[in-house]
Amino acid sequence: MLMSAIEGALSAPAYPELAGKRVLLTGVRRGCGVDIARAFAEQRARMVVQFAEASPAMQAVAEIVAPSALEAKVYGSVGAGEEEVAQFARAAVQAFGGLDVVVNIVPLETYNLDGSGTAADVERLVARELALPFHISRIAANRMSVTWNEGLILNVATLATPAGRAAQAFAAVAKASLTGLTRAQASEWAGRGIRFNAIAPQTVAATAGSSLRGEADVASLALYLASERGRTLSGCVFEAS
Repeated sequence: MLMSAIEGALSAPAYPELAGKRVLLTGVRRGCGVDIARAFAEQRARMVVQFAEASPAMQAVAEIVAPSALEAKVYGSVGAGEEEVAQFARAAVQAFGGLDVVVNIVPLETYNLDGSGTAADVERLVARELALPFHISRIAANRMSVTWNEGLILNVATLATPAGRAAQAFAAVAKASLTGLTRAQASEWAGRGIRFNAIAPQTVAATAGSSLRGEADVASLALYLASERGRTLSGCVFEAS
């Protein structure tokens, strides 16, 4: 199923049904998230784009998105506090009267693991990094549910290509942790038409040709999952190098 979804995403034409869809993209940073923002903008979506940090890239991406998107709003960094996250999530939901798609970019770091860390240590680190996007996702999902609106929430975890046994082990445990969280959320919201999927860092065990190659592929898959063709997929975790 995952392979067929990847193949379908990479070969699919434009998705006219995405025109006017309300899309929240969080965690955009230098070199990460630009292709995703451009892809949805080119489908004439209404975009709320949040940047992880203020930088010249923020203005550059805004200039890329604005001409193509039906509407676009840009936000800077959000504090890590729960109330700050909640305030931003509510503002994003209200920007266009609701949300249809949420894409969270989640950078993971190996935290210089030297091989002495346990799987539980890695799980705690990953859970900490996912806390903010999952909090945003829960607020968005609640809004979708209240308004009887089906939608997609996609968490894209990024990690530099694992080098060394410790980093490879981190990538494997990170994927397992993300998979567990994604499937739990997918199960919780399944009855309300809200789909949770994720893209995880590629692990050593990945089968040749079974992972996405670069952010352009990730952007194509995000469009596919948000479209009518991808609406049957939930609880899926893909891999990207």
